[in-house]
Amino acid sequence: MPPAHPVIGVSACRRFLEPHPFHVAGEKYLTAIASAAGGIPLVVPALGPAIELEALVRRLDGLLLTGSPSMVEPHRYQGPASAPGTLHDPDRDNTTLTLIPAVVDAGIPLFAICRGYQEMNVAFGGSLHQNLPATGRHGVHEPDETEPLDVQYGPSHPVSLIEGGLLRELTGHDRITVNSIHTQGVDRLGRRLAVEAVAEDGLIEAFTVEDSPGFSLGVQWHPEWKVTEDAASMAIFRAFGEACTEYAQRRHHA
Repeated sequence: MPPAHPVIGVSACRRFLEPHPFHVAGEKYLTAIASAAGGIPLVVPALGPAIELEALVRRLDGLLLTGSPSMVEPHRYQGPASAPGTLHDPDRDNTTLTLIPAVVDAGIPLFAICRGYQEMNVAFGGSLHQNLPATGRHGVHEPDETEPLDVQYGPSHPVSLIEGGLLRELTGHDRITVNSIHTQGVDRLGRRLAVEAVAEDGLIEAFTVEDSPGFSLGVQWHPEWKVTEDAASMAIFRAFGEACTEYAQRRHHA
């Protein structure tokens, strides 16, 4: 019988919990996969070349790229050096930036959130603004970290959904209100990427891969946060889960 629940990889970050390194993924992403996408989350460690990429891709029915406090290393997109104290995760970069095009080209459903969205842009040759307000064109997109999490992750600003795009189709709206938990954002849009949503200050907030044979969506905001309480977030995760289920069924019968 075909699998009832698709196996969905979830990108991990490499963190030191003294004195040892650990590979960790946020519970909110794992829960969203299980509760809203109907999948079985499988944490993909940030081991870079130590992972046999082809073997991993053959076993996945979908991939979720998570948010993280760390930033993509700027040399990955020929950017200037980061400000002192910026948290990086080169092991995650080594893993995801190689995995992204392999997953897309294989037709495996891909959903990227926040840092994952920025990774996706870089993987396709795009670049990032490291400090949005410093551009003089974009406003502040990060919350007040002294506020409770419910406030930080609460509705922040509207985004306009592109006519004929996937997000407008999934949500049934031309505008939705999203949360905003990021300092960096898309500067130069990567090759093969098509804009799906734009903030009022002109920042690109979502995209898809134009020529992808499967579901491929990246968003700058955090739809995983209390996903079952937001209709637009549920619609996105449900569509991702359905795409993963369909892929699993095709893989099973191949």
